[in-house]
Amino acid sequence: MSDKPTIFKQGRFQLKYRGTECLNCGHPLDISDRYCPNCAQVNSTKKVTIKDFIDEFFSNLIEYDSRLFRTLSSMVLRPGMITKEYISGKRMRYSNPFRFMLSLAIIYFLMLGFSNNYQELDRYAIRNDSTNFEPGLIFNMTFNDEAQDQKQAQQIADSLQTSIGENIKSIRHGRDSLILHKPREYYEKISDSSLLTRLGKKLEYYTTLMSKDSIYGFQEARDKYSVHNTLEDKMAFSMAGSTLRVSRQPGTFINDLISQIPFATFFFLPIFALFILLIYIRKKYTYTDNLIFSFHNQSLLFILLIISFLIDAIFSSSTAWIAVTVFSLYLYKAMRNFYGQGRFKTIIKYLFLNTVYFILAGIAGLIFILASAFTY
Repeated sequence: MSDKPTIFKQGRFQLKYRGTECLNCGHPLDISDRYCPNCAQVNSTKKVTIKDFIDEFFSNLIEYDSRLFRTLSSMVLRPGMITKEYISGKRMRYSNPFRFMLSLAIIYFLMLGFSNNYQELDRYAIRNDSTNFEPGLIFNMTFNDEAQDQKQAQQIADSLQTSIGENIKSIRHGRDSLILHKPREYYEKISDSSLLTRLGKKLEYYTTLMSKDSIYGFQEARDKYSVHNTLEDKMAFSMAGSTLRVSRQPGTFINDLISQIPFATFFFLPIFALFILLIYIRKKYTYTDNLIFSFHNQSLLFILLIISFLIDAIFSSSTAWIAVTVFSLYLYKAMRNFYGQGRFKTIIKYLFLNTVYFILAGIAGLIFILASAFTY
């Protein structure tokens, strides 16, 4: 009985306001129908008042909060069982697993983004442009030994960095001079290279034009340097502009990247669910069942990370490793409860799936960072 929606007997939901025909689509209704089965509109002939709006708002809020609390408690206290109940049809009592995980991911990464002042990196990038390579910025070394030893070590580090900086500036200056001296000839020369080499050279070419000659639009590059109007050139030009913006505003880029990670999760977990399906193929669970299982577990990980983040923020501690340890134990228990296999088989599959998870996460992360950098 507790799984059924609550029927409110006040306001527009009173029986005296029930009709026998939907006012929206005209579908025949019974006096006991609270909603139209055809279009889902409320079966009520009562004029809407401000009180009705307020009553419905709080009733929906209470109903949502009860589902949220039930989802959290079941997920934390009964690993794997929430997925069993959800796929068996008991869905009204729990929050949608996809929306629930996305909400938690957004909350966590927003907290992560707000707690770190990545904008400081923007000032660093502006101060330390590639043409002004300053000593002591990379090899900024500190020691706990004698002051004289520290001074000598720092002098060596500064000397090494100055040498490296001069070499980098020399290489870049030579390349930029070659491009800017005869840009059209350089462009025609790289056009004869293989696809990957050509794309990389064009990326350097357009980056130099944008940074040294203030070229802002592709049409401007065409008019001034007669570059080809091809998809390849447009892609190279766009990538050059993105990488230039990343190098000039790395802090802003990192903030934008963090804000997009929750949505990237939706592209990663479906691939991981394929491996779960293959390793548990005899269990007769569908791909969607395994996907829901992975979303529930990922949600629990975000819950633990959020709790860990709040504890660290309050007590200036470091509890992320505790959250990961608890999740590792939770995941094993969830696999045991949901798939119902013995300890040995579960441990073997647990180790395999975790290995696959980290490999896929690393590949997905790399692709996501590169794609974000080239489209920033």
